[in-house]
Amino acid sequence: MNNSGAGEAREVDVVVIGAGQAGLSGAYHLRRVGLEPDRDFVVLDHAPRPGGAWQFRWPSLTYGKVHGMHALPGMELTGADDSRASSEVIGEYFDAYERTFDLRVHRPVEVSAVREGDGGRLSVETSEGTYATRALINATGTWDRPFWPRYPGQEIFRGRQLHTANYPGPKEFAGQRVLVVGGGASGTQHLMEIAEVAAETFWVTRRPPVFREGPFGEDQGRAAVAMVEERVRRGLPPQSVVSVTGLPLTDAVRRARAEGVLNRLPMFDRITPTGVTWDDGRSVDVDVILWATGFRAAIDHLAPLRLREPGGGIRVEGTQAVRDARIHLVGYGPSASTIGANRAGRAAVHAITRLLGAPEDGTPTAMTAADRAVERGGEPATTLV
Repeated sequence: MNNSGAGEAREVDVVVIGAGQAGLSGAYHLRRVGLEPDRDFVVLDHAPRPGGAWQFRWPSLTYGKVHGMHALPGMELTGADDSRASSEVIGEYFDAYERTFDLRVHRPVEVSAVREGDGGRLSVETSEGTYATRALINATGTWDRPFWPRYPGQEIFRGRQLHTANYPGPKEFAGQRVLVVGGGASGTQHLMEIAEVAAETFWVTRRPPVFREGPFGEDQGRAAVAMVEERVRRGLPPQSVVSVTGLPLTDAVRRARAEGVLNRLPMFDRITPTGVTWDDGRSVDVDVILWATGFRAAIDHLAPLRLREPGGGIRVEGTQAVRDARIHLVGYGPSASTIGANRAGRAAVHAITRLLGAPEDGTPTAMTAADRAVERGGEPATTLV
């Protein structure tokens, strides 16, 4: 890495922004193709410690309640205590992963903007200086952009409003009347555990929830991913994969439905100082409104590159931004699941090796040799116990 001259941009081949599942997968595969951290590539993460968005999850989300956590490439997570908070279990796993593969994540580092730089490079402006890079893996996820819908009267509500992003767990709602907004997995999880301690709960969603019975196999998974991928190809803002799969009808969900906890109400029309009302005259008074309304992709730092399409999203083929072949988005749209993030990290690195290319004289390099290894697809077997 070129550090010559105070204030000069430091040159690297690849910058990875974000050290969650997708970013670590990308960094792992960069090492697999022979690139060295802090010389050929750098991983930047704004979080204070390892764990990606998992480190911010609420304490009552234990590891046993996590659905579909897929191990990072090259190292399994085994022997985890299901009763421990997922933030602790997965945070420790990510920490061990970074150390095992010597990924040397820089944190906390804020990335303010990515712009067109000199000599065909991208200029990545950060709180630790500027990087001039030949390629970018953007793995910033969604946790930093909670979506708050706007409704008339929202500003006059005298109770408490909060979002999944700062949900503290159920204990703080003991004896209160709580309205949960949102029909996704987080909303139903919040609602079911809050109902055990609250005086009263209400559940509102824009659309009737769809509960999924039976197994969810590879065919259903591929179909769900294809629906999200089609939106991304059209340049529309991505939906999460979970949003198109429906809610799994678990034993806990069945009990909650039988007990009346998951009796859904249609979306209210306005918020009052003491609660919410509908145009048909119905109203409820509540102490808390919990917005379990999801997240949006955290990509504002890419705005100077003008990658967005008229539909509002970044058009992506595979992981590559259609408007700029140097930029790959992982953990975006169809790769937002943990297994999808792993595959996207590998695919992005495969494409980047081709972009960076071999020397003009054709001399074999570690990168091009490892590019062939990626095509063969082997993974080292390292296990975390």
